[in-house]
Amino acid sequence: MKKSNIKIKSLVITAAVAMLFSTTSCIKDLEREPMTDVTADVVFKDFGNYQNVLAKLYGGLAMGGQVSGDGGNYPDSDISGINGGFSQYTRLMYTLNVVSTDEAVIGWNDGNLHTIHKMTWDSSNEFITAMYYRIYTEIGLCNEFLRNVTDEKLAQNGITGSNLTEAKYMRAEARFLRAQSYYHALDMFGNVPFAKEDYLPGAVDGPPRIERAALFNFVEQELLASANDMKEAKTSVYGRADKAAAWALLARLYLNAGVYTGTQRNNDCITYCNKVIGAGYTLKSDYKSLFLADNDQNNPEAILTVNFDGINTQTNGGTTYLVHAAIGGSMKASDFGVNGGWSGLRTTKSFVEKFPANGADKRGNFYTDGQNLEINDLGSFNDGYAFIKYKNVKSNGSAGSNTNWVEADIPLYRLADIYLMYAEATLRGGNGNMTTAVEYVNQLRQRAYGNGSGNVSSINLDFILDERSRELSWEMTRRSDLIRFGKFTSGDYLWPWKGNVKGGKAVESYRNLFPIPAKDIIANPNLIQNPGY
Repeated sequence: MKKSNIKIKSLVITAAVAMLFSTTSCIKDLEREPMTDVTADVVFKDFGNYQNVLAKLYGGLAMGGQVSGDGGNYPDSDISGINGGFSQYTRLMYTLNVVSTDEAVIGWNDGNLHTIHKMTWDSSNEFITAMYYRIYTEIGLCNEFLRNVTDEKLAQNGITGSNLTEAKYMRAEARFLRAQSYYHALDMFGNVPFAKEDYLPGAVDGPPRIERAALFNFVEQELLASANDMKEAKTSVYGRADKAAAWALLARLYLNAGVYTGTQRNNDCITYCNKVIGAGYTLKSDYKSLFLADNDQNNPEAILTVNFDGINTQTNGGTTYLVHAAIGGSMKASDFGVNGGWSGLRTTKSFVEKFPANGADKRGNFYTDGQNLEINDLGSFNDGYAFIKYKNVKSNGSAGSNTNWVEADIPLYRLADIYLMYAEATLRGGNGNMTTAVEYVNQLRQRAYGNGSGNVSSINLDFILDERSRELSWEMTRRSDLIRFGKFTSGDYLWPWKGNVKGGKAVESYRNLFPIPAKDIIANPNLIQNPGY
C-alpha cells in the first residue's frame, strides 16, 4: 500500500463530507447543494476533519466517484451524463491530450470517443464535456475548502498552534490544486468561466467569463503565491504538493506562454526549472521502473504524482485504464500483473518511427507479435503496435496487491520533463546554458540506451519535440507540445488518421482549443463559444 497520509478511501467512507463538496455537471452552480445535514461550519470546526477534506481535493484527480469502481453513474460518480470510470480526471486528460495525437489510438466506439483521434469532435462530445466538468468539479471543491480556511475562519473555529500551521499549508495546497485545474482549463479550453472562493453557488447568471491571457495571469499569480506558502521542496509527504510542484507547473506555464498570451517567457521557464533542479531531485536509474506498481518507492525523480493502489483507489481510470486498455491480441495480461486486457489503446507508425529500429532506446517498448504497424482499421486492436508503458508489477517481478485495480502512480511532474523544458527554453532564446542543456538531454538518453551510444553533441527544436515524445510518451503533454511547435492541426506533421484520413491531413486551426460544451453555453449567458464551433 502507498505510504502517504492522503488516503482517498478515508473520504469516500465519510460520505457526508464527500457529498458536501460534490458537484453537478452544471457549471452555473459550481457546487451541488448539500445532501446532508453536515455543513461546512460543523466540518471545519474540528481540525481532525481537515485532512479528510483535503483528501477529497487530491482524490478529485484520482477517483471518478464516491465508491469503488467510480460508482458507475451519477450520483455515485461525481458528474452526470457519463460513467464515473470514463470521467476520471487523468483518464480524460489522457483521452484529450494523447489520443488526439500521434501517440495513441483507441479501438473502442463508445459514443463519440472515435472523434478524438480523428479530430472531428464538436461541442456535444461527451468526453470533452466531461473533461470540462471534471476541471470545474475540482475547482469547486478547492473553492469550498478555501472559503473555510481563511485566517478569519480559522480563528473563529479555534484552530491554533501546530494545527494552524498545518491548516495554512493545506490552504496553500488547495490554492495550488485550483491553479492546476485552471491551468488545464487555460490549456484546453482557453476562454472559460471563472470563479474564486468569493463566488457563491447559485448566482443567477453563473460565473463570469475570463479570457485566456487574463487567466494566464491569474494562474501565474496563484502559483507564485502558493509556492511562497507551501512546504519546502522534498519535505512533504509523497503525493502531496510542495514548492517544487508549483515551480514545475510555473515552468510549464511559461514554456507555453507564447501560445496562451502571444508573449514568450523562456527566461522565466528556465528560472523555475533551475529552482526545481536546485532542490535536489535526481533521475531514477531505471526508466521502466518509473511506471511500475511500486513507483512510489525510492523515486528521487517524482515531483508530484496522482497516487493509486489496489485498496483505496479502485478506479476504472488512472493506471487501471492505462494498463488494461493497452492489453489485447496475443498479449498475456499476467505479464502486466492484471486479470485481463480491454483491447483498446495502441500507437501509430509515426510514434514508432521516432525510435531506432534495433530497440536500443528502451523507452520504445512496443509489442509487435501479431500486430500490424499500419493502421487500416482503427477499431481493430491488431492494427497498430501495442505500447507498453505502465505495469501492475513491482520491481521484484511480483504483481500488485490487486490484479484488477492497478497500483502504479501517474507522474504529473518529474525531473526529466524539467530537463527537457530547460533545453527547449534555451533553444528558444532563453538565458540558459546550451552546454548544460545538452548534458541534461544526454542524461536522459544515457538512461534510455544504457550506455553512451545515444548521446548527442548538439540539439535543435525538432529534436527536442521528438525527445519529449520519447521520454514523456503517454504522460499527457503531447497535445500541448505539438501546439507549441505549430504541428497539432497543421499539415507540417501528419500521423495516421489525423483528420479522419488514413495517411493524415491538416485540420482546422481552431481545433487547437476544444469547444465549450454546448449545454454550458446555453446555461451561462456570460460565455462565448470558441471560434469554429
